[in-house]
Amino acid sequence: MSGVVPGSSLNAARRARELVRTAEERVDVLVVGLGATGAGAALDAASRGLDVAAIDAQDLAFGTSRWSSKLIHGGLRYLAKGQVGVAYESAVERGVLLTRTAPHLVRAHPYVLPLTPGVTGARAATVMTGYLLGDGLRRAAGTPRRLLPGPSALPAGRVRELAPVLRADGLRGGLLSWDGRVLDDARLVVAVARTAAAHGARILTRCRALELRPDGARVRDELTGEEFEIRARAVVNATGVWAGGLDPRVRLRPSRGTHLVLAAGALPGLRAGLHVPIPGESNRFALVLPQADGRVYVGLTDVAVDGPVPDVPEAPEEDVRTLLDVLNGVLEIEVPRKAVAGAYAGLRPLLAGGGHTGGHTGGHTGGHTGGHGDGHTDGHASGYGDGHTGGYGDGRGDPGAGGRTADLSRRHAVLSSGGLVTVVGGKLTTYRRMAQDAVDRAVAVRGLRAGPGRTAAIPLVGAGRPAAGTPRRLAERYGAEAAAVRPLVESCPEPVGLGLTRGDLLWSVRHEGALDAGDLLDRRTRIGLVAADRVRALEAAEGMFG
Repeated sequence: MSGVVPGSSLNAARRARELVRTAEERVDVLVVGLGATGAGAALDAASRGLDVAAIDAQDLAFGTSRWSSKLIHGGLRYLAKGQVGVAYESAVERGVLLTRTAPHLVRAHPYVLPLTPGVTGARAATVMTGYLLGDGLRRAAGTPRRLLPGPSALPAGRVRELAPVLRADGLRGGLLSWDGRVLDDARLVVAVARTAAAHGARILTRCRALELRPDGARVRDELTGEEFEIRARAVVNATGVWAGGLDPRVRLRPSRGTHLVLAAGALPGLRAGLHVPIPGESNRFALVLPQADGRVYVGLTDVAVDGPVPDVPEAPEEDVRTLLDVLNGVLEIEVPRKAVAGAYAGLRPLLAGGGHTGGHTGGHTGGHTGGHGDGHTDGHASGYGDGHTGGYGDGRGDPGAGGRTADLSRRHAVLSSGGLVTVVGGKLTTYRRMAQDAVDRAVAVRGLRAGPGRTAAIPLVGAGRPAAGTPRRLAERYGAEAAAVRPLVESCPEPVGLGLTRGDLLWSVRHEGALDAGDLLDRRTRIGLVAADRVRALEAAEGMFG
């Protein structure tokens, strides 16, 4: 497969045409929010033959979806809590991404847990037992070992080969595990949205929902200021941490997860990810993830956030210092504050009080809430319920304003009242299942004529083998579309940062729905994660729209 998937290109001209059409016609399903779950719901509904419009007040992957740890994980932490079903669901969805839907974007990656003096023998044995059980879930989910190798114990010398930055004194060895990682979470969302467009969905960014109703929404075109109505047979609210602003039934307790972006060379020779035990926590680890460009991401915090939800959360200095302290606790040479080239923070849309929300909200609205919990801090949470018996929760109740968000259930919930369906919570790994649950509910409550969800078998745009002779950089970034991108890159080779060129930016304008420089620098690429890089690339990005 090569070239552009027919009907998948998103651009300003297509947006303008489809915005007019959407204002004139009634759609089967209106999806609000174009993060991973919303884009996934648009694809799920469109692939069932439903007429779909999907809107977002900002851009694709503008919210939590682009601020994850980039993990596509098999739910290992759930096993530690006895949540085998939850872990199995994560393992299944990880396998779907690795093997069928997004093998060009999601790949296996090794992680080392260093056995430092702070990790007792008993704790190491417990962790390895969990790794082995996780490998059993991999087998049960049908993911081949060639794609996801099993765990093993490593001698200290081998650990230092993979991570020479680790302190040698007291290092007894390490535990090696493998899990999935997405090379760029925002690009995953763009691929899902473009695949939905190829199935006929109208993907409309800069289109803000002002009010939701069971039969549609009042919206505003943020580019022109014009307000109009979108009529729909069913509405799915997938706006994440902003869901409560459109559906008053939703009660969330956002949690901030901060990551550091270390400058290239800050951790020389790092060839594997690291799981660094967090002092005082029995089952939480900081994640150290090397990037292809030499940068290293370090995360992540779990801090309750009160008050209004900002468009773009800031990473406070307190979080930066906390993560540096954890990291430096296992390193040979201390990473200084000046090595932090950038930082980012995302807000997890956690349900406040799983027991109350699950049992109470489900009972009063007839929706379904509760279900599968998460606990792994990849920027999201997950779960689903049956929706017919009043819902159910995790029984914990709300820890209150002073409680730890780390103790809140990582469940996703699907609430329905009339034709309005709201999906909240969730994690990046299981976005597809969350989307399917939401569309299942919309189809059921509104009596839409549609078959079962089939997105587990639909390859995303770019999935497939690149053409022979394709440069490695293009193959890794664009997959099967690399041959179509190559002429643009070769005709516009001027560098803009992170190994990208003006040709890459032009591709994003013509085919990936970028409407301004922010879309290009902050979501189609991650140049904007480091402020100095963003400044250098800004003129080239703005020139794409001249």
